[in-house]
Amino acid sequence: MTIKLDINPIKAWLPNINNPLLISGPCSLETEEQVLATAKLLAKDDRVHIYRGGVWKPRTRPGSFEGVGSIGLKWLQMVKQETGLPVGTEVANAQHTEEALKAGLDVLWIGARSTASPFVVQEIADVLKGTDAVVMIKNPVNPDAQLWMGAVERIHQAGIKNIVAIHRGFTPFRETKYRNYPNWKTFIELKRMLPNLPVICDPSHIAGKREYLLEISQKAFDMGMDGLMLESHLDPSVALSDAAQQLTPANLAKLLDKLIIRHQTANNPDFENQLDLLRNRIDSIDSELLEMLSSRVEIVKQIGKYKKDNNVTALQINRWTELMENRVNLGKDMDLNETFVKILFQLIHEDSVRMQTEIMDK
Repeated sequence: MTIKLDINPIKAWLPNINNPLLISGPCSLETEEQVLATAKLLAKDDRVHIYRGGVWKPRTRPGSFEGVGSIGLKWLQMVKQETGLPVGTEVANAQHTEEALKAGLDVLWIGARSTASPFVVQEIADVLKGTDAVVMIKNPVNPDAQLWMGAVERIHQAGIKNIVAIHRGFTPFRETKYRNYPNWKTFIELKRMLPNLPVICDPSHIAGKREYLLEISQKAFDMGMDGLMLESHLDPSVALSDAAQQLTPANLAKLLDKLIIRHQTANNPDFENQLDLLRNRIDSIDSELLEMLSSRVEIVKQIGKYKKDNNVTALQINRWTELMENRVNLGKDMDLNETFVKILFQLIHEDSVRMQTEIMDK
């Protein structure tokens, strides 16, 4: 399913942008001095387009620093006045949204916990009606592209056309080196469903640690994302929230210097011609793969009928164990990724068992 929503490109509401969008600033606004000093340093780098800062910080457990509250909106107004940078913050409910709009903030974003609740998103959308706000929507905490898309649709139905999605990773289901699991395929699925929706990456919340920010930022550009949201603090060592993932403005500049920005197309006819040839070969191979899978399905059906006639179970665990070991070893010999082969044949075998049980139920 592909949906074409009337969503503006970033350049429509940020006309002077020439490079990928970069939003930066501290995770949390802590003091007026910290806010302004960080902003003045970031404003010296013309690659920074928007200053961000958390005013309200929804934490997992009470007792942690939960933001300075509404006074932070005044500090963001001061940043805009003194640096000229547009400013933005996260809104987690209708009241936050009303206050942020009243304060004249340029960008609002909906956090991952809020995106996970259609009720909360709808309440925010109701407040946004009749405005021309720029609204960014982080992915929900779980890798659910439909839920993410639903949040975009609710904001769009409120009449908002300046919408950007933010990929900030997902709650990990197992131990990973990152704070949040990137699960890039959910971003790909969202872009497939909403191809004209701008999407930026939040490497800070994916990484959780400074040492991973560069690799995630580069991956985001390699995937064709439209920009980054990177947290920057005057002195991360004393930050009241997420200290390990924030960069000083100077180190942010060094990271940006190392990034290679990718483009959707190349101004090179030879590149396009060669790419078309390679894609045609891929199309041909994919067609052969589907034909072979179709032939395999017919054999699976024959096996299912034979098992039924002989009163044998569809699932044969010894055969499954042997098959997986054999296919993984074959894949290794062909230089294929072991995890990829395991997932592929897990899916193939699950569908084979499904077909055989359906035959037995007839």
